[in-house]
Amino acid sequence: MSNSTTSIRVTVLPGVTRETLATGERLMVVRFTFDAGAEIPLHRHPHEQSSYVERGCLKYVVGGVEHILKPGDSLVISPDVPHQATALEETVDINSFSPLREDYMADQ
Repeated sequence: MSNSTTSIRVTVLPGVTRETLATGERLMVVRFTFDAGAEIPLHRHPHEQSSYVERGCLKYVVGGVEHILKPGDSLVISPDVPHQATALEETVDINSFSPLREDYMADQ
């Protein structure tokens, strides 16, 4: 089965917006746009997450380990691992989540 989503921009935190680009039965693709200096605080969730930096520079701290992602870089975050992100400059970050983020679906 194939699903698609009409993109709606949601303000997540000051300087951070989210747009759901696509959803399937078990996968969700999301675009985060960060202003320089914007942060997503330390959190965890039961979803596997991938991050691909399309533009800008993003500092992730995943399980206590720092990763600096530049355009073309990616990483995978295992379920329930604490992580946070800080935009070192204006950044566009494409994320995939499996299973779907039901909390994000409520905003659609």
